[in-house]
Amino acid sequence: MLLRVFALVLMLAPGAALAQQVAFGGLRADTSAPVEITADSLAVNQEDGTAVFSGNVLIVQQDMRLQAANVRVEYGDDHSQIKQLHASGGVTLVSASDSAEARDAVYEVATGQIVMTGDVLLTQGSNVMAGQKLSVDLKTGTGQMDGRVRTILQPGGN
Repeated sequence: MLLRVFALVLMLAPGAALAQQVAFGGLRADTSAPVEITADSLAVNQEDGTAVFSGNVLIVQQDMRLQAANVRVEYGDDHSQIKQLHASGGVTLVSASDSAEARDAVYEVATGQIVMTGDVLLTQGSNVMAGQKLSVDLKTGTGQMDGRVRTILQPGGN
């Protein structure tokens, strides 16, 4: 319900833009840190080097947490390191005081790039931003929101 209220407020807010650069001080992570994944079930495909976690998936990497209904893990050529995480089914990414929600997300673990797509809602303190695509560099804490961006900024900081 709260998400729908935010979405309605964002649709009515003035000052929409097509793309907006954003500082993501809270959405930062040490991409070399271990990745812990918990879920209700796991299916592994040795032939194509993937694993699918299903049901209440929680991924933790230091202070960053990603939750989704399903996550497909792609391993590198030698099958020893995670290459990409494909999250779907309502994705929530939380780190420090920043949080983002979307339908889907792809996390490139080695580069620290995460792209969230589909009805993206970003909350930074009391500031809220919505769009269709959020690209974040977790190493630098910088990013960009694209796709009919709507922003609500609170005067006086957060």
